[in-house]
Amino acid sequence: MINTLKPLCHVSPDKEGTVRLRAISIKSRLLSTTRIYRNPIVWLALMPILAVTPSFADTLPDFSQLVEEQADTVVKISVLTVEEQSVSSGFPGINPDQIPEQFRRFFEQMPQNPDPEPRQGAGFGSGFIISDDGYIITNAHVVDKATEIKVGLNDRREYTAKLIGSDTASDIALLKLDAGTLPSVTIGDSDTLKVGEWVLAIGSPFGFEHTATQGIVSALARSLPDDTYVPFIQTDVAVNPGNSGGPLFNTDGEVVGVNSQIYSRSGGYQGLSFSIPINVAMSIANQLKESGFATRGWLGVGIQNVDQSLAESFGLDKPEGALVSQVTAESPADKAGLVSGDIILQFNGRAVAYSSALPPLVGAVVPGETVSMEVLRNGKMKTLDVTIEPLDEGRQVSAVATPDAIDESRLGVEVAKVPAKQAEEMGISSGVVVAKIDPDGVAAKAGIREGDVILSLNRESVDSVSKLEELTKEAPAGEAIPILVQRERSPMFLALTLPSS
Repeated sequence: MINTLKPLCHVSPDKEGTVRLRAISIKSRLLSTTRIYRNPIVWLALMPILAVTPSFADTLPDFSQLVEEQADTVVKISVLTVEEQSVSSGFPGINPDQIPEQFRRFFEQMPQNPDPEPRQGAGFGSGFIISDDGYIITNAHVVDKATEIKVGLNDRREYTAKLIGSDTASDIALLKLDAGTLPSVTIGDSDTLKVGEWVLAIGSPFGFEHTATQGIVSALARSLPDDTYVPFIQTDVAVNPGNSGGPLFNTDGEVVGVNSQIYSRSGGYQGLSFSIPINVAMSIANQLKESGFATRGWLGVGIQNVDQSLAESFGLDKPEGALVSQVTAESPADKAGLVSGDIILQFNGRAVAYSSALPPLVGAVVPGETVSMEVLRNGKMKTLDVTIEPLDEGRQVSAVATPDAIDESRLGVEVAKVPAKQAEEMGISSGVVVAKIDPDGVAAKAGIREGDVILSLNRESVDSVSKLEELTKEAPAGEAIPILVQRERSPMFLALTLPSS
């Protein structure tokens, strides 16, 4: 009873120092209030106010019609995956390299499985149809390493989907269904979102299809540690494993985001969810549709945040912008005249409040396009025009071949340029990295694995993807030829037998 009345109670000490509870009589208040409102004069005075003041319930959004209209555009995605198992020794869980030298020979005599069977796995997520001819957007991590992708529609029909392409940097993947004419979503404009705006998510959390959850936009242009190129939409919409890849709707029924991540210490929803802006997602999806991979802009600078002391030293009224600490030689920034010590305050017409805001803005520019930058240099504002170039490792990061493309390859692999950082770590200056491999192809049979770097084929150096394609076409069929690969820091020759073209 005390807890119930607590908001209407006051506690004070009496003269003897004891505490006395003075409860206000709710009954007397209600009687007094009733007497007042029985007076017709009072009601006449309140009528204009009651007529123009809506109830709080009337101001809350009703998403029932939206869910009914958009349910058929949201799909459930189920995937099958195959993962390689590590080579097992006689004692599972023990790494032979961690065994003292004097005991290692005993373990080397234990039975081993040099070629363990791949382990099959399964997963699920969500997606949504963006065009009536069957193109679907989902998250790249939903279909990562998938050997089979099944898409379930709201009417319980199920189809096998084709992976058009996947971009891990933005976590966007594009699928295609051959299912005739399908209902599709209306694409909104994520640049018009405002903090506090109501939004709705539909997806398959934990496999429960077409679950709708609502909330508000909590923040915009959030930068997460591992996602440099995405200015995330933060919401308090309840999303959980299985919601990944599903749509985020505004109150007009337009898709404004792709649900991607949650912040959680338990693995479940804890009030912080993050969505990829639909403007970013559609830009990537269009590139995947046209070329199978996505490219993003490259500026070529090292940047840091501006704190209060730095702002004062550079003559800024408040901390803002991206402070340029390094400019890469011959980069777009270098060619545009950007120098160390410049503070980028605007890029392509958008304000740069924090240094983390710059990479997504640069990445969104189509390579070859010229945009303007507003920079502060020696206390004076300057406008620089910069022509953005493609990020060197963009293709390696984002290129994903469809199973059909792999099957048509003589090698049975999808390869890409080795990123500079990886080349430095491996101590190599050329080669191409194996990004995807057909488990039934000749490369896999020769012992090549994903992540291996092909250095030469038939004693000819491989310095590019096109060079490998050329050497593969020229190589003889039906006879073993040497292929040199590097796995981590260990080069090795393998024997490869190519089929007829």
